[in-house]
Formats: sequence, C-alpha cells, structure tokens
Amino acid sequence: MDQSTTIEARIAPITIWKAEAVATLRLALPIVLTQLGWVSMLTTDAIMIGRLGATPLAGATFVLMIFFAVYVFAVGLAMATAGLAAQAYGARRPRQVRRVIRQGLWVMILISIPGIGFMAFTEEMLVLLRQPPEAVEYAGMYMRTLMWSLLPAVAFVVLRNFVAALSRPAVALWVILAAVPINAILDYALIYGHFGLPRLELFGAGIATTIANSLMFLVLLAIALFARPFRRYSILGRFWRADWEQFRQIFRIGLPIAGMMLLESGLFIFAAFMMGWIGTTAVAAHMVAIQVPHITFMVPIGLSQAATVRVGHAVGRGDANAAYRAGWTALIMSLTFMITTSVVILLAADSLAGLFLDGSRKDSIEALALATTLLFYAAIFQAGDGIQAVAAGALRGLNDTAVPMMIAALCYWAIGFTASAVLGFWAGFGAQGIWMGFVLGLTTAAVLLSWRLRALTVRRYIPDLPPEAA
Repeated sequence: MDQSTTIEARIAPITIWKAEAVATLRLALPIVLTQLGWVSMLTTDAIMIGRLGATPLAGATFVLMIFFAVYVFAVGLAMATAGLAAQAYGARRPRQVRRVIRQGLWVMILISIPGIGFMAFTEEMLVLLRQPPEAVEYAGMYMRTLMWSLLPAVAFVVLRNFVAALSRPAVALWVILAAVPINAILDYALIYGHFGLPRLELFGAGIATTIANSLMFLVLLAIALFARPFRRYSILGRFWRADWEQFRQIFRIGLPIAGMMLLESGLFIFAAFMMGWIGTTAVAAHMVAIQVPHITFMVPIGLSQAATVRVGHAVGRGDANAAYRAGWTALIMSLTFMITTSVVILLAADSLAGLFLDGSRKDSIEALALATTLLFYAAIFQAGDGIQAVAAGALRGLNDTAVPMMIAALCYWAIGFTASAVLGFWAGFGAQGIWMGFVLGLTTAAVLLSWRLRALTVRRYIPDLPPEAA
C-alpha cells in the first residue's frame, strides 16, 4: 500500500464522521429551535407572572411542575412515534408511517383525558403536600385554564415527530415561531389587562398558553394533511379504524420512555414541593434557577431527537455502523455545547436570575440571591445532563428503552432524590443541598447511559422491524 492510499484511508473515516455531524446538525437545529420556541412560551409566562411578585410565581411554579409531570409522561409515549416513524421511513414503508402517526394521536387522546382530570385537583394535592397556603390560591387560578392546553400540546408533538421523521423538522419550527409572539401578546394583555381586555393575572396566563397551543396543533395538522410531501401519507386516513398491533407497539416502546422521562423530570418536579417545605422564597428561587438549565437543555433534547431519527433511519436500512456513528456524533456535539453553557452560567448568574424577578420588590430580593447561588450547581450538572439526554435518544432509535428506564430509576431516585433529601434536610444545606442531589443523579445517569450505548455499539445490535401491513 503506497503512502497516498494510506492517507486516503485515514481521511475517509474523518470525512464520514464530518458528514454525519453536518447531517445531524441540519436535522437537529430546527428541532432545537422548535423546542426553544415551546419552552419560551412557558418562560414568558414565568417572567410575566414573576413581575406580580414572589408569591404568585411560587403558585405558578407548583402548577407548572404538576402540568409538566403529566405533559412529560404523554410526550414520552409520543416519542415512540419518532423512532418507529423514522424506521418505517428509512425502510421505505409509507403505510407504516401512517399507521404510527395515526395510532400516536389515538394514544395522546387516551392519555389526555385522565391527565386533565388529574390536574383539576391541583389545589387539593398542594394542600395534602403541605405547601404554603398563600401560594395555593394562585396555583388553582392558573391551573383552571392551563390544563386545557394539554391535548393540543401533546398532539402537536406527534405531528412534529411525523415531519421530523421525513427530515422536514423546519416545518414545525415555523409554526411554533409564529405562536411565540402570539402567546406573549396574549400574556401581556390577559395577565395585566391591556388592549381593552380584563386583568386576569394567572387565570389569563393559562388562557394565553391554551390558545397558542391549540393554534399550533391546528396549523401543523393542516400542513400535514394538505402540503407536499406530507399529504401523500394521509395520516388521518381511516382514522377511526383500530390498529391494535401498532397501538400496543407504541405503548410497549413508549411506556419505558415515558417512565424514564418522568423519573428524570420527576426529580426536578418533586424538588419544587421540597422547596415548599422550606418556604415561598425557596420555591420562587428554584423556579427562577431552573429556567436557565431548562432553556439550555433544549439543545440536548433537539440533538437527542435528531439522534433518534438518524439512528432510526440507519436501523431501517440495516446499517449498524451508521446507526452508532449517528448516536456518538450527537453525543459529542451535546457535550461540547453544554460545557460552553456552563461557563456562560458561571459568568452571568446574577444577570440571568434578574430576568425573572423584580429586584426592587422586597419579597424578591432573597429569592434573587438564592437563585444566583443555585445557578452555580446548574453549571456543574450541564455536561452530565447533555450526555444522558442524547445517549437516551440514540438508544430510542434502537428501540432500547427498558434498560434506560431502570437506569433512570436508579440514578434519579435511588441516588438523586435520596441525596437531595439527605443533603437538603438532614445535613441542613437547605435549597442548595437539594440541588446537590441533582448533580449526583445526572452525573451518574450520564455515565451509565453512555456505557449502555457503548455496550450495544460493541455488539452492533440492530432491532428487528415489524412486518408491514395495510
């Protein structure tokens, strides 16, 4: 072998990995921006509610935690449609794509009904959890209107997975970008009583979010039904026809995903109620501090979904090398981004916390100081959070969801929650101790999930595809 051939042999793998990185970024960027658009609506709610004071913000925090728990579980089930649709598209089975999306919408309707019923008892749950009474009234006001946004929000996720599986994620991006200013204007008008509308405060914030989510779903549905290349899939064709095999498949794959996502987010969600046992100030500080990593986390989430699609396409083609190359490429990109954001958070913690609370209000000064301290811990767990999210996404593309769910139970609850409770209350570190538990849980999850991906990489594991049906 001459020298030129040797150089070419070395360059070829680099070129392949570079091409994968470009393809992943091209797919992930619209998904990331779509995720940021969605979370910006809740962040807008938090900012505008925060201007009403620390107590209304504490009430809104409890509501968003309960809503997010239900939402995350439903989205976990919906995420099964991302991998299944991508595999069907990679295998060139358009009818299978339609089956997946149609049954995905069935599942979202089924889950939303009890979910809304559960959220209707928010005030009663908060009383049982011994949360500050002054915040409970605000929570009930907010949830009475916000809970109706659940169905359009989760149905939108199924449609977003559909367009992403066809490598057209930018479509959902444009829809959500149009909804962001609509939500902001409605928030401003209904919370504070502008443009001739009544001042509804938290009640109005829920109305604004529900209207925005409903419009997003209806617009994306219209695009999926009537625009090219989506209309050829006729996703609502024979909509009322039962497809129990596909229905069970979504639950079989989706339940572990939902369980894993709920176990992870549940640690942060329950932490809000633990903060309530400390006091209203701790709850408000937690809400402010969690917004920043919640926003930065949208990039790993986007890369995770891109990894699911890219791995799923490769699985559909039966290409093990491409499947694992896609997973590891997305993981490295996520790690690089999250390390960068850690530096930014450390340098700008004061300014970031100040976006959410009015420092001139006496009831906000203590919350701002504590939020700034908590952001230090957010900077520490950024890298681990990014790794675990993308590793889980790559594993979903391989239909590997049961083991990651068990890893999540171990890391987020046996380790993370236990550490939060012990350090926060028994060791006396308070709110800071609770966030120390986040660091331990997320770091352990990152190690174990990346180890799981490596183990399957070594085995060159590829799941079998289900037979195509009409």
